Amino acid sequence: MRGAERAARHESSRKRARTHAFSRSDLRFLCRRVSTILRFRPEQTLRPGAAVKKDGNTAKNARNGKQTSHDSHNSYPSHASERLLAPRGDYKTLLSFQKAEIIYDITFRFAHKFLSKSDRTIDQMIQSARSGKKNLLVGSKAGITLKETEIKLTNVARASLEELLDDYMDYLRARDLPIWNKDSKEAQYVRRLGRKTPQTYEDYREFVETRPPEVVANIALCLVHQANYLIDKQLLRLEKDFLEQGGLRERMTRARLRYRNPPQAASDSPDQQGNRR
Repeated sequence: MRGAERAARHESSRKRARTHAFSRSDLRFLCRRVSTILRFRPEQTLRPGAAVKKDGNTAKNARNGKQTSHDSHNSYPSHASERLLAPRGDYKTLLSFQKAEIIYDITFRFAHKFLSKSDRTIDQMIQSARSGKKNLLVGSKAGITLKETEIKLTNVARASLEELLDDYMDYLRARDLPIWNKDSKEAQYVRRLGRKTPQTYEDYREFVETRPPEVVANIALCLVHQANYLIDKQLLRLEKDFLEQGGLRERMTRARLRYRNPPQAASDSPDQQGNRR
């Protein structure tokens, strides 16, 4: 009996040894897998064959547990920094449009309140004010694809407001009413008020509804001068953008050429470049 018990214990010990040996082997296998996973760099799968550069800051951030930027965050390649469609269309943010809208609101009320119903100047002044506002709107929207059209319509708005400016001056001069000097205290007050942003008609409603016609006309003159100044600056900016970026056809041609002939330096690894040399 004792010999049988010893044989049974010996067999049990051998089984436990084999079990422990398998566990240690399995553990070594798992350790190798974990080590391989830790060395895995996901950016290598995003751009096969691309040279992956690891700088000191990336390694330092990895040791400190900080997250580094991921290549998938870059929605566009570096050579696509130039946009095909220009960022235009938000005309309501233009100071020139805000000013032109106020001018239209004042002119509409001025013409119907202080001019006789049979006077053809009513329609002419309102149409000039409307043209100044609407051409800025349409030009800004058209500038998304047609920069030339934006420049032309912006200049049309400038010309329309210049015509309106002359109508207000004719009204004052023909009636022997004073025209404010730009350095007068009244003009200075309106100019300071005109620097407020954003601008709406509510900033001038009290003056339009309570002041005599010569005061309202002079306020309109000050605002038209300010709008013309802003449009002149806007035209200079549009001219500069056109010279630097060109029109839509030029941008489309450049975009197609970049797509058909992508830069080789971004797709070759240092080893491949060295082999070519």
